Amino acid sequence: MRSSAWRRGWKPGTYNPPLGRKVRIRMSATDLYVTAFADLFGPPPADAAVPVDWEAVESWLGLPLPADYKAIASAYGPLDVGEHLWLHTPCANRGWFDYGTWVREGRRAAPGVIPFGATRTSDTLYWDTTASDDPDQWPVVMHHQAAENAGRDPWLRFGTPLLPTLARLVADGLRPTLARSGMLTDLEPCAWTPPPRRPEPTPRQRAALAEGSGLDTLTALVPPPAAPFLGTHTWEWLYERLGTRLPTEYVRLMETYGSGCWTGWLRCGAPLGADTYAVAPWAEWYGDTYRGHRARFPEYNPLAAWPEPGGFLPFADSIDGDQLCWLTEGDTPDDWPLIVVPRHAPQGPPLTGTLTEILLEWLRGRFDAEGLPRLGRPDEDPLDYIGFEPFGDEPGT
Repeated sequence: MRSSAWRRGWKPGTYNPPLGRKVRIRMSATDLYVTAFADLFGPPPADAAVPVDWEAVESWLGLPLPADYKAIASAYGPLDVGEHLWLHTPCANRGWFDYGTWVREGRRAAPGVIPFGATRTSDTLYWDTTASDDPDQWPVVMHHQAAENAGRDPWLRFGTPLLPTLARLVADGLRPTLARSGMLTDLEPCAWTPPPRRPEPTPRQRAALAEGSGLDTLTALVPPPAAPFLGTHTWEWLYERLGTRLPTEYVRLMETYGSGCWTGWLRCGAPLGADTYAVAPWAEWYGDTYRGHRARFPEYNPLAAWPEPGGFLPFADSIDGDQLCWLTEGDTPDDWPLIVVPRHAPQGPPLTGTLTEILLEWLRGRFDAEGLPRLGRPDEDPLDYIGFEPFGDEPGT
């Protein structure tokens, strides 16, 4: 095994050379951190470094970051360590992975955690910032997805900062290799720019979070976009294609907000669009697919699907593939109850409440159903994370 300055207990400002060599050298803490990391995984590849504006990053986070992480990130950039662990770093990326979104969502996993890495088995590595006022003493914790799936405590607590934790992982079998992270290969030659901070909630939003009903309360809680996108056709075109009119409440909601995604979970396709994910094409495709599954597995697919009498008609879906639908039962579309067709659970009963009522209570953290899970933790303020992200005039934008 390679000799390791870290494992022999070096401290910033000193350097312990390999045994048998007499070297007198004064190194900065940054150099020592990079040396210790290189001793574990090898030196930085050519052109590995990416620019990072640490002052901007830490201002956005509201906290300073550990010096060892900043030294490693500055020298190596985003890494795939041991073909198992991704070490994410602030960088401007043209690809699908967005560092800011990942950090913002990761911080919601538990009070006081900041994510910095992930594994190929869907685990996430964090610093526990509640353990010390000194970021260099923040211990690493890991959310173990398999343990959570099995109903066990998902938090693995290493009790040590980043570099000694990595040394422990190598000693436990992590391969001491590294490469540029495959999720972050198309990098911009400039420092990552943090996204704007969320505006402070207004008194009107606070009031709407606490009480009220109807579309006026919803727009007070989550302001709609200035130019909602519905698609290029008309409501009459949609009604003719579907063979039915739709609930008045839904039409009002879509004309107010347009297509988009609620709180990163519930997606509403363009009602007047014709692309694959617009309301009519999606309802047709999903209905045909469901009937095919029902023919093979009727016990798991018990519903009728539109245009069958009383069939469900999907109009929104979760990022996990659950479908929010109407059950087309009643004298008029305004009488249709809502139902979720879940992707990973048995079929449940119709929901209680109107679309706007359910949406409001879900955003407030008071509603929980398969496909519409309760948002946030009890200690979180919903106004820190709820919102509506409008889609553009191109599919998926």
